[in-house]
Amino acid sequence: MSLSTDDRRAQGPPVAPPTEKDGAAPADVRVTAKVPLRHRLRRDRTLLLMTLPATLLLLVFAYIPLAGNVVAFQDYDPYIADNAFQAILQSPWVGFEWFQQMVNDRLFWSALGNTLTIFLLQLTLFFPVPILLALFINSFVRPRVRAVAQAILYLPHFFSWVLVITVFQQMFGGAGLIAQTLRERGHEGFDLMTNPGLFKFLITFEMIWKDAGWGVIVFLAALASVSPELYEASAMDGANRWRRMWHVTLPALRPVVALLLVLQVGNALTVGFEQILLQRTAVGPGASEVLDTYVWNVGIQYGGFSYAAAVGIVKGIFGLLLVLGANKVAHLMGEQGVYRK
Repeated sequence: MSLSTDDRRAQGPPVAPPTEKDGAAPADVRVTAKVPLRHRLRRDRTLLLMTLPATLLLLVFAYIPLAGNVVAFQDYDPYIADNAFQAILQSPWVGFEWFQQMVNDRLFWSALGNTLTIFLLQLTLFFPVPILLALFINSFVRPRVRAVAQAILYLPHFFSWVLVITVFQQMFGGAGLIAQTLRERGHEGFDLMTNPGLFKFLITFEMIWKDAGWGVIVFLAALASVSPELYEASAMDGANRWRRMWHVTLPALRPVVALLLVLQVGNALTVGFEQILLQRTAVGPGASEVLDTYVWNVGIQYGGFSYAAAVGIVKGIFGLLLVLGANKVAHLMGEQGVYRK
């Protein structure tokens, strides 16, 4: 409805919108009030109820047990009282004695060296395999064959480590299929499962066979978000299949690769407890002892709970520093990483 001349005069001259020079916010900037906590809880109550069981499991099995790390500064004796809580209260304090013993322990440094060596092998040999498989399936495999290929690749992920090691024993062991075939043809057989020098490579290839296909799902999901128009535009510009993979596919995978690499670096000191423990007796502790099996031997087998807790604390702190450092490198590369700046 239009205003009369008298009404416009009564309103006065038109007021210009505030500008940045006047110190006010621009006209197109909208100030949104912060939603109170009770309204957010009421709004998201369904999602909160869905995450409640997982939160309780995480709290009970991950965060509450952290209080038990206090035994790393005690000479903890679980039999000094009727229950573990009273035993913690009654155990004498020894300060940093167990940490000093750890620094002077040759077996600890040997386990740490084996752990870092296995981690570097897995980072070099295992980490690129899911990326390469995802690129191959996405670029070269026909859509009808893609689902079958994915199912075959990630099926071993659901096998237990006992079954995986059994399969490798039947293939590469001294009485395995390959060794027997060589002997039948007049060649000397071999036993890869009991070779200490090749043990680190063996467990790396076992992990590739078991979990590489499962990692393909993450990268294929990232590739599914790439707009087909990008491939069409690059094809119209004359880019062949390899050029499209280099300039379109790989940049789409870069954020996911950075995130998974940060998480992988954070688990540098966790290289597969069950897998290594099952094969430890076949190659000896010198080649297979890692920090997780070392803590298990010292803490569970020999009852050194305080010393094992001290090793676990050092492992956790070192893993946290690795995550923070790797995430900082991801930020310098322009990626988000685990969290934003």
